[in-house]
Amino acid sequence: MARDYYEILGVSKSASQDEIKKAYRKLAVKYHPDKNPDDKEAEEKFKELSQAYEALSDPEKRQRYDQFGPDAFSGAGARSGAGGFHDPFDIFNQVFSGGGGGSIFEELFGFSGGASRRRNGPVDGSDLRYDLEIDFEDAVFGIQKEIKITRMITCGTCKGDGCAPGSKRETCRQCGGSGQVSISQGFFHVRQSCPSCRGEGVVTTNPCKKCGGTGRERNTKKLKISIPPGVDTGSRLRVAGEGEGGVRGGHTGDLYVVIHVRPHDIFKRDGNDIICKLPIDFPTAALGGEVEVPTVTGKTKIKIPAGSQNGKILRLKGKGMPSLRGGARGDQLVTIEIEVPKHLSKEQKELLEKYRKLSKSSNHPGIEAFFKKAKNFFK
Repeated sequence: MARDYYEILGVSKSASQDEIKKAYRKLAVKYHPDKNPDDKEAEEKFKELSQAYEALSDPEKRQRYDQFGPDAFSGAGARSGAGGFHDPFDIFNQVFSGGGGGSIFEELFGFSGGASRRRNGPVDGSDLRYDLEIDFEDAVFGIQKEIKITRMITCGTCKGDGCAPGSKRETCRQCGGSGQVSISQGFFHVRQSCPSCRGEGVVTTNPCKKCGGTGRERNTKKLKISIPPGVDTGSRLRVAGEGEGGVRGGHTGDLYVVIHVRPHDIFKRDGNDIICKLPIDFPTAALGGEVEVPTVTGKTKIKIPAGSQNGKILRLKGKGMPSLRGGARGDQLVTIEIEVPKHLSKEQKELLEKYRKLSKSSNHPGIEAFFKKAKNFFK
């Protein structure tokens, strides 16, 4: 025996239409097949709910059901004009569409519905990226570079509309301007973007000959880019309005020039400081002296203190990189590297032997300290 429709929905026979709808919404979500995959019992309950709701949500059908019971839709009741039942997913869509024509998936599973998905408005152009290599000196002093870019710009003939001059876009006949069409497959009833207008709701019947109806045309342009002093690898320079063109009145994108600084043979950057390794001989390190060093602004002299050790850093104030944000200029850090000669003459060897015999441990405090710490390893 067929179950009572009021019992199926869990409402009384005096329930209002709003109460019936609320009861159906709650139970339909609970037993929907998409939320209960491979559950035959839930699928049957969903069909039963939809059948009950279709009968009780229509005042005329509800009156016949109250009079004839389940027989209202079969036999004599059906012949009197009750009609048959529809796909339960159709009923579900009607309840959850909110009047906007959205599908079960749009309302319950995260999609927006109806005409709000149309794409017939302005579309902004994309931003573009251009990678530019410059020399180290260019990063120090700044430079102006000429680059060539190829991009899609707004069509000059149709002004981005895509239509030939004198014509305009027309409402899509397949979707009636909604941008979506309904597809039914068994129990499933879904809405998707219209294949004729691609979800825009309108079609171009007389496309612009220059751009083929796309609203954009290919363009190659030369640009002069001013590279400011102080840029580094990864710095981005924005060139407004030199990206891809928009369509249907959309804004033009921007061009972003990404800087890559080539490595230098002598200098290395550390923030706004410039590091330079300076090789010197042993006598200069021991006795001190004055030597010439290169800087980004030319050569200069630097004093080497007597007894300078390998790795000692000497600072040249203001000889580093300029600040990109207008702060103080960095320094040049000169790192001393003492070079040991590989080939000695006989006289040089004799002099070094004499020096070694005259040397005391106090001349090499680092060596003396090391062996004091390591004495336990020599027992």
